[in-house]
This record gives sequence, structure tokens and C-alpha cells, in this order.
Amino acid sequence: MARQNGRQQEFAVIGLGRFGLSLATTLVERGYYVLGIDRERDIIQHAADVITQVVALDATDENALRAVDIGSFDTVIVAIGENFECNIMATVASKSLGVRRVVCKARTERQRDILLRVGADHVVLPEHEAGQRLAYVLTGPNFLDQIELEPGISITEIRVPKTMVGETLLESDLRRRYGVTLLVVKHGKTLVVLPATDYVFQEEDLLVVIGTNEDIGRLSETN
Repeated sequence: MARQNGRQQEFAVIGLGRFGLSLATTLVERGYYVLGIDRERDIIQHAADVITQVVALDATDENALRAVDIGSFDTVIVAIGENFECNIMATVASKSLGVRRVVCKARTERQRDILLRVGADHVVLPEHEAGQRLAYVLTGPNFLDQIELEPGISITEIRVPKTMVGETLLESDLRRRYGVTLLVVKHGKTLVVLPATDYVFQEEDLLVVIGTNEDIGRLSETN
């Protein structure tokens, strides 16, 4: 299958229902290669215009997953919602084929516990983590938590990027470079609310910022 060169993360999303399609399209919008997988051909045809590459196959079939080289993907998200048995089988098959990180969708806490027992690395309950938010969690190394104020605008907690350690708030120029506003700095048990421009960022600082999801995403990916 056609794949991009370089070391950028590549994702496969199994199950292109509402949650899976939202997650997959957000990852694509952020510049990542995404393989979309679903057994329904009409769903695949609908998704073909918005996902990097799509394929119709039965993800419970280990041979079918092997044929698309599923083990080479950095992360596989199993977003099958209606059939929990298929969810389990796709999870087990992905792990057995060498996928490093398998993230699964569950409908109940009991399902989450079962998926973790059979090898899932992380399980989400969609009512708590929407597909778009999960995309930022997966791709932003500094991303910790997010509260959406309105569509596209959030208050988000991130780790201070390494390149900002030792800089003052003025030198970091967060608003001009990234379009975000710094509200609070958490350093251990200390909270600095609306820090002064001469505040010097330190290792282990946690930043609470407000801005668009796109701008915050760019900041959270800064090393």
C-alpha cells in the first residue's frame, strides 16, 4: 500500500462510524497518514474523499490485517462500536501482528476492563473523549487535558515545550507565534495566575492556555 516517507506517525482506524470518522479526519487535517478500515463498502466509499487511504476488509480476520501490513502502523485505533466481539477480535489480532499501540473504543466500563485485559494499550469511552480530542492526545506530546468552551476553542493544559525552558514569557512570544494566551502556570504545588512577562519557564511547568484547537495543537507539538 502507498505510504509516505519519513518518521512521522502513521495511524490506522478500524471502524469508520461517527467516532472513527471524526478521529480519522482530524488526524488527516493535522497532516498524518491515516488508513481507514471498515467492512462496509458504502462507508468506505463515503470516507475515501477525506481519509488518506481506505480499504474494505474484515478486521477480525488476522490474514486480512496482515495483508495491509497493520503491524507497521505506530497506532491502531479500534473504533468498532456495535459489535463488542468484533472489537475484541480486532484488538487481539492487531496486537498479535505487532502493533505497538492499540487504542480501543468501549461503551461501558466493563468493556473497557475486558479490552485492557486482552491487550489494548488504552481504552476510551466516547462520551468522555470525543474523536477530535483523542486526535490531539495521540499526536501532541505535550498535551495533557482540554476543556472545550465552544466548537474549536478550548482551555488546555500542556507541558512546557523543552525549547521554552529558560525563556521568559516575553521571549516565548506565545500570542504572536502560536495565537494562544497563557492563563496559569502550574509548578509543583504552586499556581501562577496570569504570570508577568518576566516569568521564566522551568522544567516540569504545566501551562494552562486558551486558544483555538489548531493553535494549541501547534504549541503542544513543539519540542
